[in-house]
Amino acid sequence: MSTAEDITQLATTLVQLAERLAAKEAETARPAVRPMPARVLLTVEEAAERLGIGRTMTYRLVRTGQLESVQIGRLRRIPASAIAAYADHLIADNKAA
Repeated sequence: MSTAEDITQLATTLVQLAERLAAKEAETARPAVRPMPARVLLTVEEAAERLGIGRTMTYRLVRTGQLESVQIGRLRRIPASAIAAYADHLIADNKAA
């Protein structure tokens, strides 16, 4: 049979073990995840979403040269700055009218 002293010693050992495990977890904790920087080049779909228009209309703007784009291999990408420039152009045209 266990005596009260044995039970107390076991409880103390368990507390020490729990403290060590907690300290070990704190040591091996992962560093905070860095946020991704804003993307410079967007897909046509992403550009369409930012402009609030459809994909087909965005391709039409690219094809007519109203929205600047670049070709990377077989991929078509739209600079984020081109979206802002296109929006500024629309605002200026709207003010002039």
